[in-house]
Amino acid sequence: MTEATSSDARVSITYCTQCRWLMRAAWVAQELLQTFRTRLGEVALVPGTDGVFRVELVRTPGEEPVLLWDRKSQGGFPEIPPLKRAIRDAVAPDLPLGHTDRAGSA
Repeated sequence: MTEATSSDARVSITYCTQCRWLMRAAWVAQELLQTFRTRLGEVALVPGTDGVFRVELVRTPGEEPVLLWDRKSQGGFPEIPPLKRAIRDAVAPDLPLGHTDRAGSA
């Protein structure tokens, strides 16, 4: 499988420091970095407050961020498989996600 060597795509994960959600944000970042390797140029952890947990994607610099998950409007935290599928569809539609794809089609 040939993998892209670099990307301008950026994911930001804004998490609440008051709620101590750094570890959850870091785990989501790890999952994305492990899956997408060099197909994401950056996964940023952004400290916030007031119960925030938001995941946004920017495919190219200067583009408006696409909101993938917002705890305040969607409740709870994102499930990893649908989050990975959304990012894959936006930045690497040719990338097979293995069991994550199979779970989504079931």
